Amino acid sequence: MSLTVQAVRGPALAPFLPDLAQLRIDVFREFPYLYGGSAAYEERYLRTYLDAPDAVMILARDGTRVVGASSALPLTQETPEIRAPFHAPEFDPADVLYLGESVLRPEYRGRGLGHAFFDGREAHARTLGLGVTAFCAVQRAPDHPTRPASYRPLHAFWAARGYVERPDLHITLSWPDLGGDGHDTPKPMRFWVRREGPVSA
Repeated sequence: MSLTVQAVRGPALAPFLPDLAQLRIDVFREFPYLYGGSAAYEERYLRTYLDAPDAVMILARDGTRVVGASSALPLTQETPEIRAPFHAPEFDPADVLYLGESVLRPEYRGRGLGHAFFDGREAHARTLGLGVTAFCAVQRAPDHPTRPASYRPLHAFWAARGYVERPDLHITLSWPDLGGDGHDTPKPMRFWVRREGPVSA
């Protein structure tokens, strides 16, 4: 195994789009996202990170195979629904880097790549001079019928990285459910926010 982690931006991302699309489909099938996506939609979605100024994708590769990825772009380049909770007086949207998905194949978990993904995106925020990083996570009921007995939320990991859960910052996003009829259904999402500063060990 020869794991490497690198930040990729702009046109350099293009060769990776098919692998990234399949990676997202495979990983987001798992709880809590339960996402029934398609390769065609994923490749269209991922072009955002190829085309958007100042976007970045952190890639984890085992040799030439992409086994994980984590994205980010300035909040001002995100969709209106993502931007909606971030407004004055608390936030300047121009000072926020929005952290998109982090996806990693199961056999590579527990090897420090989650930290590498956050390290890379937070470094990108500093390079851009942005003082806030934020992401949103889907909310699922503790007794959700498809919740695996082995499932462990990432809340403690995110908190250790310096992120604060913000129940007051929330949106609704929609996507097709795994095993559903292919139509999008709404999902509640909650934001976690970190302001630039030291990260606890």
